Amino acid sequence: MTRIKICGISRDVDIAYVNEAKPDYIGFVFAQSKRQVTKEQAERLKKMLDTEIMTVGVFVNDTVERMVELVDKGIIDVIQLHGQEDEHVIAKIKEFVSVPVIQAFGIQDAKDIRRAEKSKADMVLLDYKSAGSGETFDWKLLRQSLPWAKPVFLAGGMHSGNVQEAVSKFHPYAIDVSSGVEVNGYKDKEKIKELVRRIQNV
Repeated sequence: MTRIKICGISRDVDIAYVNEAKPDYIGFVFAQSKRQVTKEQAERLKKMLDTEIMTVGVFVNDTVERMVELVDKGIIDVIQLHGQEDEHVIAKIKEFVSVPVIQAFGIQDAKDIRRAEKSKADMVLLDYKSAGSGETFDWKLLRQSLPWAKPVFLAGGMHSGNVQEAVSKFHPYAIDVSSGVEVNGYKDKEKIKELVRRIQNV
């Protein structure tokens, strides 16, 4: 079964929505973004979250110390690197915590696919070149190559109208959605429920 990650959770009501819909992961964005949350916000939201849903901290060129602190405080269960972090950063993270690390790649051409395949992270995320844009990268670049040796999150322009095709064609480990379950920039209960339903029915 393909897993589901709803990224960009930032409000109390968002937690209520995901507690009802039951995705496998939610994402707290700690990088500069309209969906950005502080440590204090994330800590409070985590306490409201169903304990079966895992929290992913999304970082862009942040310090390892900050990531480790959020793990140690039990605020996040997974670290997602969405900047120019390299294998040395991943290795340093692993010195301090044992949680899974996801490395995100903006996909423009076949070279980006090859870079992602060589990642030292536990999991990789394939996204459009501009994360959070709601745009889909060219799926032809995948050439039916999922699943890989490591789990792959498929992101970029995902919504209820295309997730079933993505799951059927590529069988990714997980689908990652943010703007695709929003209305006017905010998470929408019915869009979240519909997306989860569609993925689970593939």
